[in-house]
Amino acid sequence: MNRTEFVIITAIILFVAFALGWAANWLLHRFTRVRQADLGELDRMAQALNEAEQIRDQAIEYVETRERDLTTRLTQCEAELSAAMSGLREARAEAEHYRAQLQGIRQ
Repeated sequence: MNRTEFVIITAIILFVAFALGWAANWLLHRFTRVRQADLGELDRMAQALNEAEQIRDQAIEYVETRERDLTTRLTQCEAELSAAMSGLREARAEAEHYRAQLQGIRQ
């Protein structure tokens, strides 16, 4: 095999490799191309996701507001309970004092 035959064979091999690569690239892009219907579906999905995120944010805000309200009410109820228990303790002490006085008078 002389030099001219070697160059021609090498050129043919490189051209065939180039043609196979180009064909593979064309097939790959042909099968992975995004269609207009797919873009519409992606837009609808993005819009639905955005709406879902907004609803989630509203739900989180509602829960946080409700939690603050309930915490405030719980604090108020605990304060009222503490005041009622204190008043009950004083009333029991006073009743015991009067009972002791009554026992003293009877004896």
